[in-house]
Amino acid sequence: MGKRDDLIAKYADDLKNKCDITPDMDLLTKVTIGCGPAIYNADASTVASSQPDEIATVKNNFLIKKLGLKDSADLDTAIDSVLETYGKSERNKYRAVVYYMLTKHFKKESIYG
Repeated sequence: MGKRDDLIAKYADDLKNKCDITPDMDLLTKVTIGCGPAIYNADASTVASSQPDEIATVKNNFLIKKLGLKDSADLDTAIDSVLETYGKSERNKYRAVVYYMLTKHFKKESIYG
């Protein structure tokens, strides 16, 4: 297994054990690949949920640009919901896991078709 496969396994473990979600491994793999080289960077691979700039990045770069959603209060609510599910006290919120949950929340799996 390569480094990316190890990371995908780690993300799947987080979804199962921290979020109580059984992951769709095919979708999780595609979301992880979609994150690009950020998954290999310690800082970029996680979402700093306490930083407003970081939340804006998730909203603008992922939800609006990648998933094609319109800017609305629903986006902020969804981000809050996903971070709550992941656990506010959880120090490492992996970007691929957050993006996966947001993709499922908005039923945008077809983006990764």
